[in-house]
Amino acid sequence: MRVPLSWLAEYVELPADTTPEAVQSALVKVGLEEEDIHRFDLSGPIVVGEVLEFVEEPQKNGKVIRWCQVRVAPDGETAADGGESVHGIVCGAHNFAPGDKVVVTLPGAVLPGPFPIAARKTYGHLSDGMIASVRELGLGDDHEGILVLATLGMDPEPGTDAISLLGLDDEAIEINVTPDRGYAFSIRGVAREYAHATGATFTDPAKRDVPTLDGTFPVTIDDGAPIRDRQGCSVFTTRIVRDVDPARPTPAWMRSRLTLAGIRSVSVLVDITNYVMLELGQPIHGYDLDRLTGGITVRRAAKGEKLTTLDSTERVLHAEDLLITDGSGPIGLAGVMGGATTEISDATTNVLVEAANFDPVSIARTARRHKLPSEASKRFERGVDPKITQAAVDRVVELIQKYAGGTPTDSGSVYDEAPERDRILLPSGFASALVGVDYSDAEERDALVEIGCEVSIVDGGLSVLPPSWRPDLVGKADLVEEIARIVGYDRIPSVLPVAPPGQGLTRGQRSRRALSDALAAAGSTEVLAYPFVSKASNDLFGSPLEGRVPAIKVANALDATVPYLRTSLIPGLIEIAHRNLSRGLTNLSLFEMGLVFTPGTKERLGSDELPSGTDRPSDEQLDALFEGIPAQPRHVAVLELGNVIEKQPGQPAVSASLSDALARVGQIGLALGVRIDAVQGTHKALHPGRTAELRVNGLHVGFAGELLPDIAEDHDLPRVVAVAELDIDALIASGGEVVATHSILTQPAATQDLSLLVARDVPAGDVLASVREGAGELLEDIRLVDDYRGSGLGTDEKSLTFALRFRAADRTLTAAEASEAKLAGASRAHELFGAAIRD
Repeated sequence: MRVPLSWLAEYVELPADTTPEAVQSALVKVGLEEEDIHRFDLSGPIVVGEVLEFVEEPQKNGKVIRWCQVRVAPDGETAADGGESVHGIVCGAHNFAPGDKVVVTLPGAVLPGPFPIAARKTYGHLSDGMIASVRELGLGDDHEGILVLATLGMDPEPGTDAISLLGLDDEAIEINVTPDRGYAFSIRGVAREYAHATGATFTDPAKRDVPTLDGTFPVTIDDGAPIRDRQGCSVFTTRIVRDVDPARPTPAWMRSRLTLAGIRSVSVLVDITNYVMLELGQPIHGYDLDRLTGGITVRRAAKGEKLTTLDSTERVLHAEDLLITDGSGPIGLAGVMGGATTEISDATTNVLVEAANFDPVSIARTARRHKLPSEASKRFERGVDPKITQAAVDRVVELIQKYAGGTPTDSGSVYDEAPERDRILLPSGFASALVGVDYSDAEERDALVEIGCEVSIVDGGLSVLPPSWRPDLVGKADLVEEIARIVGYDRIPSVLPVAPPGQGLTRGQRSRRALSDALAAAGSTEVLAYPFVSKASNDLFGSPLEGRVPAIKVANALDATVPYLRTSLIPGLIEIAHRNLSRGLTNLSLFEMGLVFTPGTKERLGSDELPSGTDRPSDEQLDALFEGIPAQPRHVAVLELGNVIEKQPGQPAVSASLSDALARVGQIGLALGVRIDAVQGTHKALHPGRTAELRVNGLHVGFAGELLPDIAEDHDLPRVVAVAELDIDALIASGGEVVATHSILTQPAATQDLSLLVARDVPAGDVLASVREGAGELLEDIRLVDDYRGSGLGTDEKSLTFALRFRAADRTLTAAEASEAKLAGASRAHELFGAAIRD
């Protein structure tokens, strides 16, 4: 919320020498966070000038400039820059005439940018200053011509300081408004908070005598609530103003305040409704009365209904959307944005002013559903004071009468079914016990009265009725927070909490930290990817099998191109690799640890079954919610591309490959204390023959492989990209952390080779495992050293050569014992796979 100080000073006493920093410091004391300070960022001399005459001079480039004589001081007096009262100025605009009063920036002035002004020679003349446009002054976006003050209803004397005349000397503070402090989205609310912080006198702008309306304009409230039987519209006030002049200019002071507050000036009627919204916190909407058909009805949308909103977008409506309608159909999304059919225009002469109070939950859902945040919805979804609609309408009518020439009428209506607030019992001593400060009864009572509560003393404590502008005060803890805030946070002692006894990190936490440390120590960089992916990415990487992968679609995705929750970490790593490659990082070793989302067969609650956000869900609702939460196993994934060893004298470059991904898998297994076996596997996104299934104790825990070249090319990656992904939860559950150690044997080893002929489709890893099983306890180590497929072998055969090392703990093995163990391993391979010893 941006708060111009001149505006704030109308409703709370500000010291004459106050600064934006001092105001922010005061507001921080009552819990409002400071954000920024806004100024028009210009300096003088900037004065009013009178165009005496000009000469139009065509240029070679086809442009026509005006060589103007402009009076910038009363006749015979010295100008603000010390020069003559008449300055010669070159101007490219043509929307002014002799006698017009304009804004002149004299040499030495600085415009927003910064853009310093100096006398300079241009188009054959020495231009002694510049005639400014609205945009150049920072008052808006209009740059079609210069600012003629008559369009603002002004006729000041030449030489008048234009900075103060246009309100350009004002400053604004910006504060962060938390969701529970919606009343601070108004000058009224911030002024009240400043009064709380400093004790300054506060004048409530909502306290005004309002006329009694005759009820002639028909309004029907039919807000049958499909949300949760919540009242969609509790207050609806209308009033008619006739014979307005929409062509009148917005006053300069109002335009400057709106600009500082971050609101674009549109027209006098629209600006007035925005001004009152900022002043009181009550969104206002104006309708062109002559474009309305019959009366107004507030209702929910029907299936298939459509509405074109003020941003010229046709929107398909939802059954929960609350609408403003007339005899022609929908004319506005209640509390969010009006419709185009009844929009105020330059031809409007009669205006229906409307102020209402809508259900915060309904408005918040509508704004998010249609991706249509607005200043109005921002306030309604946080809660608007239901008692000020008549005051807000009366303030709008007053300003329309004064600045748009309208004639107020008593024609209108008031619907008011706002529920009464419940009183809250604050037990004696509760605040002191909760905060740790010994508050007196008087301090508690005075603090609550100061924020607007009605307080009465009852047996056992205080009975408190919260003010209408504080919908966040619903329980005794909320009242205690207000007492602590108003009495002063400095009263709360600083006491360090005592850490409760515990057993340190869990096994899972220790394991994940060890895993992360191991991969980082090995040279990989940990990254964090967004959990949102496309359907195609989930289908491609979410499962090794062909076909669609079940996934969870986000109902209101931030990006419609990636609306699904990920079932694999690989798509995120590929996207990060692509981004880094585009920035010149050609050698990458990445890893990520994170959750994936697997929906399974659990049914989730529908939108109409979700519990209210204001009431605690029942145990049955909580059980149903927890039952519908998808499984979220924690995975780790790695990606390797580029060179693992750079080219250097005597050393050729070594490119990343599947072996590097498997090396990372080995480091993961070592960190977790588990043995991860890699066997031949398949994956629809990975290269056939270069894909490994990863197992622990025979159970599938992940995969590793090289991306298919086509997939790598689609993502602008090198031809060879190695990846691996494992289920960390499954790895930890399999055992882990306990690493078996063996004594260092001192007896000499016996080494032998074994070459086996097997069918080409038999995985080498399975053959190696069978040899290890058959060779028994004497086999200390076995490695695959050759995979031959060529001349001398059948087309469906391959030769696998293993290097075996045998050792006994208590004796020196004989060659016969080693050969016997080797043959036992070969026999087991023959039994399982038909392997034959190759001569």
